[in-house]
Amino acid sequence: MQSLIALGKYFFSIPMVVFGILHFMNAGQMAGMAPGGAVMVYITGAALILGGFAIILGKMDKLAAVLLALLLLLFMIPHFQNLSEDPNEMGNILKNIALAGGALMYANMAKDNAVIG
Repeated sequence: MQSLIALGKYFFSIPMVVFGILHFMNAGQMAGMAPGGAVMVYITGAALILGGFAIILGKMDKLAAVLLALLLLLFMIPHFQNLSEDPNEMGNILKNIALAGGALMYANMAKDNAVIG
């Protein structure tokens, strides 16, 4: 059972890396949703990739998880703005809340206390 639980960090972090790559691949389409346009899409894509790799490698993973949670919560802003036009945005809002919760649960058990005690 413990080996299955240990896979959790990969089930969380690998999609973060993929989401980051998708930000780079679809920056033009996402630019309209992001304040700051395509530049902000590239910055958040890089943050997702770096955060995912930090968790995979276990280096500064507690800090990375907390920052990913904050980023995911901030990602809810454009979804809230589009909620009146598209009720399906509620699914994206709930997804971001769930992922932020997973990041914070990981941060709670992460062993690297170099930056955040």
